[in-house]
Amino acid sequence: MASLNEIRSTFLDYFRRNGHEIVDSSPLVPRNDPTLMFTNSGMVQFKNLFTGVEHRDYVRAATSQKCVRAGGKHNDLDNVGYTARHHTFFEMLGNFSFGDYFKENAIPFAWELLTRDFGIDKSKLLVTVYHTDDEAAAIWKKVAGLPDERIIRIPTNDNFWMMGPTGPCGPCTEIFYDHGPSIWGGPPGSPEEDGDRFIEIWNLVFMQFEQFEDGSRRDLAAQSIDTGMGLERIGALLQGKHDNYDTDLMRSLIEASAHASSVDPDGPKNVHHRVIADHLRSVSFLIADGVMPSNEGRGYVLRRIMRRAMRHAHLLGTQDPMMYRLVPALVAQMGQAYPELGRAQALITETLKLEEERFRTTLDRGLRLLDDEVAKLPEGAALPGDAAFKLYDTYGFPLDLTQDALREQGRGVDTEGFDAAMAEQKAKARAAWSGSGEQADAAIWYDLAEQHGPTEFLGYDTETAEGVVLALVKGGEKANGASKGDSLTIVVNQTPFYAESGGQVGDTGTLRTETGMARITDAKKVAGVFLHIAEITEGEIAPGQPAVLEVDHARRGTIRANHSATHLLHEALRRALGDHVAQRGSLNAPDRLRFDFSHGKALSPEEIDRVEREVNDFIRQNTPVETRIMTPDDARGIGAQALFGEKYGDEVRVVSMGDLPGTGKGRNGSTYSIELCGGTHVRQTGDIGVFVALGDSASSAGVRRIEALTGQAAFDYLSQQDHRMAELAQELNAQAGEVLERVRALKDERKKLENEVAQLRQQLALSGGGKQAAPEVAEVNGVPFLAQTLEGVSGKDLAGLIDAHKDRIGSGAVLLIADAGGKAAVAAGVTDDLTARVSAVDLVRAAVEQLGGKGGGGRPDFAQGGGKDVAGAPAAIAAAEAVLKGA
Repeated sequence: MASLNEIRSTFLDYFRRNGHEIVDSSPLVPRNDPTLMFTNSGMVQFKNLFTGVEHRDYVRAATSQKCVRAGGKHNDLDNVGYTARHHTFFEMLGNFSFGDYFKENAIPFAWELLTRDFGIDKSKLLVTVYHTDDEAAAIWKKVAGLPDERIIRIPTNDNFWMMGPTGPCGPCTEIFYDHGPSIWGGPPGSPEEDGDRFIEIWNLVFMQFEQFEDGSRRDLAAQSIDTGMGLERIGALLQGKHDNYDTDLMRSLIEASAHASSVDPDGPKNVHHRVIADHLRSVSFLIADGVMPSNEGRGYVLRRIMRRAMRHAHLLGTQDPMMYRLVPALVAQMGQAYPELGRAQALITETLKLEEERFRTTLDRGLRLLDDEVAKLPEGAALPGDAAFKLYDTYGFPLDLTQDALREQGRGVDTEGFDAAMAEQKAKARAAWSGSGEQADAAIWYDLAEQHGPTEFLGYDTETAEGVVLALVKGGEKANGASKGDSLTIVVNQTPFYAESGGQVGDTGTLRTETGMARITDAKKVAGVFLHIAEITEGEIAPGQPAVLEVDHARRGTIRANHSATHLLHEALRRALGDHVAQRGSLNAPDRLRFDFSHGKALSPEEIDRVEREVNDFIRQNTPVETRIMTPDDARGIGAQALFGEKYGDEVRVVSMGDLPGTGKGRNGSTYSIELCGGTHVRQTGDIGVFVALGDSASSAGVRRIEALTGQAAFDYLSQQDHRMAELAQELNAQAGEVLERVRALKDERKKLENEVAQLRQQLALSGGGKQAAPEVAEVNGVPFLAQTLEGVSGKDLAGLIDAHKDRIGSGAVLLIADAGGKAAVAAGVTDDLTARVSAVDLVRAAVEQLGGKGGGGRPDFAQGGGKDVAGAPAAIAAAEAVLKGA
């Protein structure tokens, strides 16, 4: 039986032999389509090739693309675990042609692979074609010898693919496998087509036409091929299974779940294992590609998948976090094909553990609330929408999690009511998705890249260079010239300006030609083209002119220092906190640096001090900062740290700094920090000057943030701190080294004086000195009662006074009212022999009501409260007396 790993290899090897470039799977976060939340098909990374705005050095490609469908239009979340073929994560095998071969090759490729390399019985296969696609039908007859009854013509859009309302489109041919009459279902196009007898295994899309807004179509100049075959689905077929979850890979994950939970993988709770196995893949690959759980966007979908899996783990009866313990089983199964899993294993494990620990507490509370709400409902009634929204808003339960919990009870949710409740409150998770963040109007930059090639960056070695103005772009259109006052984007053939990337901000500076000058305020990059955001400050500038470009040297210098310090900080954090630390974002600006990293709790002062000391140790070491160009695999082989989710080319820059002589403790022998990085850096670590961490704060769930200063900014900060210390020492009449001791002495002295004042106030109040009348004891209903209104006594002093009065009278009740700045503080006490008859709480509550307050509480022998107006003191005392009279 071929494993899924072997099936994947067989597919890719077949197309490699047939002249296809084997292209690595792109990240799950698409970088070239702002309309998609996640990569959901194999063609996503090739979209610009199909539309013609991008070209590569190959015209045939094959991939095994990791995909997620768990949000938006493509959302299979609700069905996962309950059906045989629904997944949130799946692998899509595909072969592609970009204007090279077409139907006459694509169909034979598919038939040969399926029937020869995979050994599928030809008699079990049938196909569909678009009803007007005579060409595809004829090729199937010729290549496969299929009779007309096994070439089914479909007149609907099921067999016609469109990228959108306009653009490339074309017919499809789908290949089906017949599992035989023992399984219910009919062939595609029949009334029984939803059955499981005939299962689609491969879809071949023929990009043949271009669709226009008026509905017309014309043949594309470069006709292309896009195919997709789910690895899990073809794997089940080749392994003799009818359920994707019975394949070797999924079965291994299900058994890992069963082992971790001690619950039979094939028993009545098997659906829980299936959900966990599927969701483990989704969450692990998303984290490996840089997505972290949050309350919005991609992070929110990740959290939904996590929590759904964790609820199913809870239903298995597990008492402790379980998901994180399954990560090694996943890495063992898929780590060879997707090495990013192994590189991110520590981060995946830590993230899952932290998230499950958080969710466990809310899960119990939320399920109790759900049970309470369901108990109020008639048999089979749906949960009201406002109750479902309360679960979401209060306990972080997504709607689908509530629906999933009720599914086993045969209940639904009033989704209209939920939507109405959601509309009343702007929920973070419902923020409009704005896409992947890359520029949507990239076609003009791809045109420039095609015409002139990518911009050559010279800024690693120089901050001044000569170039040629290739294009001026104003308002999204090319311009023939620009004059003083114009704001525009300038493209040149080569530049020393660093374009914003990897957390490093874009450079600023000037561009001069013979006829004009521009101030560059930022630099960005799209499709390899550097975009100089500019304003013309003198004369005129036109395309074709030679230009001198000069970066702001001082600003670049501080940015370089901050960027290099960030690398040292990253390594110091890993050493101080653990291997789970990974960069989650950064900012290398001229005035400061900011570094976000994965970690579940705040850093202690000792940890911050350790990190700061270590960074400064390697700054003072003043070792060279070395840069090497390597392949990504070679870079990772020497331990280089990469940003998860970043897309790297065939070559990467590896930046190394710091030396651990003779220790061998670095990831590459004695080298301290090794990272893949395209940014600019100092030449020696000593150029950073000094590093000062300003503190640690929360950035988002499971992500911490450190802000820091280097160089002159750090010196200025320390100088300010020194000046403040000198001023403080002068105020305290002490040496700088004595300030802390002096402050502690002053605090002790103040505390001592406060205690003395409190004692004096108490003595004064007890003696009746000052403006206060001497307290007298009256008898009310046989209970000795002492009531007094006090000035110059704080509310916190009343407890001691109550005890003193109780000791003095021996038996009775005491009520004290203090004037606390116009408001009233109230306390009452009752000696132990009378608490069965009189409660101090009742005395306080009666008094507080007359003072404009509410409530009050405590014990029968002592209680406190407060009011708004001390002028009501006589009435308050009278109210307390009334309580005693009724006792």
